[in-house]
Amino acid sequence: MAPTPSSGLNTPESELEGLLTVHPTAVRRPNSILVQSDNTRYTEEHITAKFHNRSSVVDVSNGHLTITPTVQAYEFQTKRTVGKTGLMMIGMGGNNGSTLCATILANRHNITWHTKTGIQQPNYIGSVLRASTVRIGTEAGTGKEVHVPISDVLPMVHPNDLVLGGWDISGLTMDKAMERARVLDWDLQRQVAPHMALLGKPLPSIYYPDFIAANQEARADNLIPGADKQAHLDHIRADIRKFRADHSLDRCVIFWTANTERYSDIIPGVNDTADNLLAAIRVSHSEISPSTLFAVAAILEGEPFVNGAPQNTFVPGVIELAERHHSFIGGDDLKSGQTKLKSVLAEFLVNAGIKPLSIASYNHLGNNDGHNLSAAAQFKSKEISKSSVVDDMVDANRLLYNPPLVGPKGVATGKGEHPDHIVVIKYVPAVGDSKRAIDEYYSEIFCGGRSTINIFNECEDSLLATPLILDLTILTELLSRVRYRKVESSETKFAPLYPILSLLSYMLKAPLVKPGTEVVNSLNRQRNALETFLKACIGLEGSSDLLLETRIW
Repeated sequence: MAPTPSSGLNTPESELEGLLTVHPTAVRRPNSILVQSDNTRYTEEHITAKFHNRSSVVDVSNGHLTITPTVQAYEFQTKRTVGKTGLMMIGMGGNNGSTLCATILANRHNITWHTKTGIQQPNYIGSVLRASTVRIGTEAGTGKEVHVPISDVLPMVHPNDLVLGGWDISGLTMDKAMERARVLDWDLQRQVAPHMALLGKPLPSIYYPDFIAANQEARADNLIPGADKQAHLDHIRADIRKFRADHSLDRCVIFWTANTERYSDIIPGVNDTADNLLAAIRVSHSEISPSTLFAVAAILEGEPFVNGAPQNTFVPGVIELAERHHSFIGGDDLKSGQTKLKSVLAEFLVNAGIKPLSIASYNHLGNNDGHNLSAAAQFKSKEISKSSVVDDMVDANRLLYNPPLVGPKGVATGKGEHPDHIVVIKYVPAVGDSKRAIDEYYSEIFCGGRSTINIFNECEDSLLATPLILDLTILTELLSRVRYRKVESSETKFAPLYPILSLLSYMLKAPLVKPGTEVVNSLNRQRNALETFLKACIGLEGSSDLLLETRIW
């Protein structure tokens, strides 16, 4: 069956005008930025840039702060050629996976469709990398600020070029999976269905009933046979190798977008070290989760793994294994709506000197994610990832919140004062993928006053999550091409970045960071870190909002 023409049937000529104009977020642009500086060198293979990381070391003694500014010079080397990139999703046939495949295909084939408000063109709105800009300076002669698409700063893979594949416990073909999800407009589904059918059905996956809700058993008809976890690991690794070879891929990002699992127990001798974890897999230990098994497979195959769900996939043994193999990992849990807003509003209140006393969040949704989260153990994983989002903002302002008590040996005995933070999620089948989120921020203001802010947010859950999967995949591929060295001697070799990709934090609820470093949940700080890093890779200092030229003679 041939794909339906993208213009649709019986479309009036007046409505067809301009339909061949592709939305700006789907346009490929040549990399047109050239930095003229002694700090930046271009070759056919690399962009090499020097960057000065400026910070301060603070010595605290008897209530006095002594601050010493520091400067460390680095060089970043970015491979300019964007290799052929695959995206293998665990949960490919779910709401997020099927929506991602369908929308990429709609963009790739420029399929337009009818909605009740008119003709809709495909685009990548909601993607930070494809639909937002960054300030790079001021225009010569006019002083006007110049902004460019983030995707123009460095060579990045275009979403349309991703090779799509993956696994799912459900054996529905991808066109039927899209139909089951009920996310996209019917006219788009009608036209993209033949393209989706060509994807076939996902590869068989693994199903350990103890880790996801019992209500998911009805979907589990596409499984790798047996209960031997070592055999399952070998099977998944073989799937990755075959997919990579079949499509001649240079890079393949493995992405968990399947159901939320319960938290895994951290057990000494089982998953606390890399060797113990591999040994536990060999004996099929019951506490090895499906997501951890997929992460191990990706690491051993040298491919990046991103966890888009809230469970603790990255047990200590996985992190050590990633370090050992210099393989990239990132997570956890997509930050698409309510939590993203919370990371902005809580920071706004605290930075304004207003003291949130309680933050109460309520959600109800009717998709399969909501169905799975109706089980207590799986909801607990989500609650943990949502609840920590304001911690760093509270810790940054101990004028408002009492600090942790300190014991006799100078060790903090608790967390310190903190807002009451409540998260509730309810499964309501009737609303489908259209999630409802209600938040109340109850705060103390001047001289004992009170302020209450209530927010009601309704959104198509998968249409917010899908662009984040694209951003995380594209950014992960880019970071795998970046190497760095400290500028101390010309003999220092370039090395890959640390395996935990904390620069992905902007898109994640519970960012995974290097052990021993602090988690940053502030959306503004996460965005600034990402912008600063991308600019550093072309030899630009972070743009200053001081705008000194406007404040002096």
